[in-house]
Amino acid sequence: MPAISAELATLIGSRICHDLISPIGAINNGLELLQMSDAAEGPEMDLIGQSVGNASARIRFFRIAFGAAGDQMVGQPEIASILRDLYRDSRLEILWQSPDPQPRSAVRLSFLGLLCLETAMPYGGQVIVTETDGRWLLRGEADKLNVDAQLWAVLAQAGGTPQLQPSQVQFALLPMIAADDGRQVISHAQETTVDISF
Repeated sequence: MPAISAELATLIGSRICHDLISPIGAINNGLELLQMSDAAEGPEMDLIGQSVGNASARIRFFRIAFGAAGDQMVGQPEIASILRDLYRDSRLEILWQSPDPQPRSAVRLSFLGLLCLETAMPYGGQVIVTETDGRWLLRGEADKLNVDAQLWAVLAQAGGTPQLQPSQVQFALLPMIAADDGRQVISHAQETTVDISF
């Protein structure tokens, strides 16, 4: 896929997230007003509130992962908030160990990497994200992994590109966007660990 297609994909991602974040935020604000006025209580409201919270967290995450990067920096508190909200009820624990603000382009690559690791860790586990002198390492640790070798070969642009499902698009985007940033994605899997570095 040419670089122009990757850029177009990120612009589409930005547009979709931008258009969805406002109505989801408005629904969330409406729920808060209802809860403050005691106009509605019960498990139904709790379910709606959880669903809106999950949708909001996903949109914030996707906005960085699939959106255009620009030159902005992303602070650690914002990253921690997004990851906390997204993975709150997940079997995955994400440990973001970079305390400094980071370029949005690097955070975008890391978020795409997290989506790749999710596919290999369906039973849960822990992901540790570190950055040293501009080099990033995402290490997934789990008692049981499910690594599809053909799918993971896409990260190294090796072995051809299999027919991807929509839920696997991050495997195609990560190496393309990394290459645009002058980076190469390297992945390595063992029995209980799987690494992505760039």
